[in-house]
Amino acid sequence: MSLVIYNTLTRQKEVFKPLEEGKVKMYVCGPTVYNYIHIGNARPAIVFDIVRRYLEYRGYDVNFISNFTDVDDKLIKAAKELGTGVPAVAERFIQSYHEDVCALGVQKADHHPRVTETMPEIIDFISKLIEKGYAYEAKGDVYFKTRSFEGYGKLSHQSIDDLRSGARIEVGEIKKDPLDFALWKAAKEGEIFWESPWGNGRPGWHIECSAMAKKYLGDSIDIHGGGQDLTFPHHENEIAQSEALNEAPMAKYWMHNGYININNEKMSKSLGNFVLVHDMIKEYDPQVIRFFMMAVHYRNPINFSDELLQSAHASLSRIRTAYENLKHRQEVSADLAEDTAVWEAKVSQFKKDFISEMDDDFNTANGIAVLFDAAREANVYLQSENTSKSVLSDFITLFEELTGVLGLALSAEKELLDEEIEALIEERNKSRKDRNFARADEIRDQLKDMNIILEDTPQGVRWKRQ
Repeated sequence: MSLVIYNTLTRQKEVFKPLEEGKVKMYVCGPTVYNYIHIGNARPAIVFDIVRRYLEYRGYDVNFISNFTDVDDKLIKAAKELGTGVPAVAERFIQSYHEDVCALGVQKADHHPRVTETMPEIIDFISKLIEKGYAYEAKGDVYFKTRSFEGYGKLSHQSIDDLRSGARIEVGEIKKDPLDFALWKAAKEGEIFWESPWGNGRPGWHIECSAMAKKYLGDSIDIHGGGQDLTFPHHENEIAQSEALNEAPMAKYWMHNGYININNEKMSKSLGNFVLVHDMIKEYDPQVIRFFMMAVHYRNPINFSDELLQSAHASLSRIRTAYENLKHRQEVSADLAEDTAVWEAKVSQFKKDFISEMDDDFNTANGIAVLFDAAREANVYLQSENTSKSVLSDFITLFEELTGVLGLALSAEKELLDEEIEALIEERNKSRKDRNFARADEIRDQLKDMNIILEDTPQGVRWKRQ
């Protein structure tokens, strides 16, 4: 089976055929760095991290770009509120972004370009659009002439006339048409600015991604991704300005992840129900959050609640426990089994099933179902008194390989064990050795109160979170 991707542009699944064999050029819209990211920002970060990982697993050389919007109205407002400059605000929250998504298992992009570092390319891009008749200057502002681009509306599947009825001109804008959008904004008093042929100012939002994609990936790319909310107007406008200038399709495949609801309500700052990742990872195992995100197909909406996170914790624990049991058995197995072919075939089939599910538009939900099936069969195998080291090794390799594709750490709990808990477990071990069983039991109860369950095994003390 070939890898197929649902293309927002055509509204159908298409066999993936990159522009250059074996290579993938991929651009994903990153955050506006004026605050800590919320759980909605985390979803595309995780989704497209998995897309990238899977493409690499399938043998592609992926060039992955994800930008930072480090200057816009929100950053200017945040800088005023914090009594600092826009660059300082951006730097602070870029570092926080990296810390938060790293905790969620997200790898850094090959490049994380910033608007402020791409200003020459942005100005050049706008200048050429003006030269070609697709844009015009108006008292220091520059606007894109939306009607001049024949294909406008093709991504969001809206007609130009329908869009016209909902368009308006904001106070202070000098547009020729309400549908026109800003490429460059004249500087207001006291705001950060850059020099340009049209006077001091800064870029509009949409132009930055077109300029960055062109700079790092060229005129046409394979995959452009982002949240569903970016389909219109952001990605629609990117297509218009990029294809007007480059006279080539901006992206062959457009991918968009679904929304996140909080307790069955759409997440919204106006409703006050948004959740910051910075706070979440202090309360929950970040790997559970990642697992929770991939338990639903990326294009479907996902509901966020404490109950569902607890369910994700239990589900991930099933896979981790099966893996740990395999590792423990491998250490003590006498390798007495003779007929291993049946089990080796089962393990091989699980891998094929996983690839088949992931080839179907990166269906992580079904991919996880394959892992559950593998965990169940592993537990069946472990019930046998006679096990083969080779079959155990095959199972272990399977779990490590497939969870690696998904960016899940099978032993994350050990990494999360803090120094206080480590010290208590060490003290308990010493107390038992010294036959101070009262103290050992006291520590066990203390750890239980901290949701740490200890298991005494012949191979030593094992532990897990409750």
